[in-house]
Amino acid sequence: MTDRDVHLPVAAQPTIDSIVDYARTAEDGGYDCAWLPETWGRDGVTVLSAMAERTEEIDIGSSILNTYSRSPALLGQTAATLQELSEGRFRLGLGPSGPVVIENWHGVEFGNPLKRTRETVEIVRQVLSGETVDYDGDEFDLSGFRLRCEPPETSPPIEVTGMGPKAVELAGRFADGWHGIMLTPDGMEERIADIERGADLGDRDRDDVQVTAGVTACALEDPDEARALARQHIGFYVGGMGTFYRDALERQGYDEATEIYDSWQDGDREHALELVDENILDDLCAAGSPETAREQLERYEDVDGLDAIAVSFPRGADEDQVRETMKAVAPEN
Repeated sequence: MTDRDVHLPVAAQPTIDSIVDYARTAEDGGYDCAWLPETWGRDGVTVLSAMAERTEEIDIGSSILNTYSRSPALLGQTAATLQELSEGRFRLGLGPSGPVVIENWHGVEFGNPLKRTRETVEIVRQVLSGETVDYDGDEFDLSGFRLRCEPPETSPPIEVTGMGPKAVELAGRFADGWHGIMLTPDGMEERIADIERGADLGDRDRDDVQVTAGVTACALEDPDEARALARQHIGFYVGGMGTFYRDALERQGYDEATEIYDSWQDGDREHALELVDENILDDLCAAGSPETAREQLERYEDVDGLDAIAVSFPRGADEDQVRETMKAVAPEN
């Protein structure tokens, strides 16, 4: 059976309490994990701590903490602390993000994202073991660090993001899980093949890698409004958040992705959104009436090798629309 997770809204929320309340709503609705993105609002660790203290059963996860703005040792400390605070319910999501975020916002050179992510995962695992960390890599050189508290009895899984085939293959070789976004069901099948190949190369069991598909969902009584919100969300990510999402669409056969990107970059957002047509929405999202959204999510459940669907929400959705969607596509429905 495919798990049903939720990505809490990435857009600015009025208070920490409001974000935690989303997590509690997800817990009440039977969702398996509440993932919290970290972008340019509140830092993820503080909010995850509040979520851990005010929920009881649902897993909580970072989606994602980038591998540039915190050191691997600090990420290991953070994972150990949140695992303790949540009483074993934490899942550490890591990823390199992209140059727009890392260089423009954090002022750090983007460098080699795949190698940095792999080395970060390896160092975090050493930290969580409780043993002294001695690591000699291409990106990091550490010696002498050791937790001055008891390591977690059960280490939290370390799950990574990645868009291209090589990044996904590497996830299959070294990570406990992989998260894919901006992928159709067919696109997910292709990336799962990359996971399987990576697991084989790493002499690992494919079942040891949790595969999660992030799907933008908007289920409203007004289906036209739901689809308009989803269209704006796709247009923003393909056109305004670097080239990763554009490239992901192109790999899946959507030649219009380049024109969407170029139009958005040129300031012609109206044309960019026109190019996000009904087919793209149907293929990438679960948007429309509650019944339509549930049917579209079921297409992902049919993908062999997919372990979880993480429901996310359009960046323009307000609080009522997020809650309406969360309820409409909850596991209990």
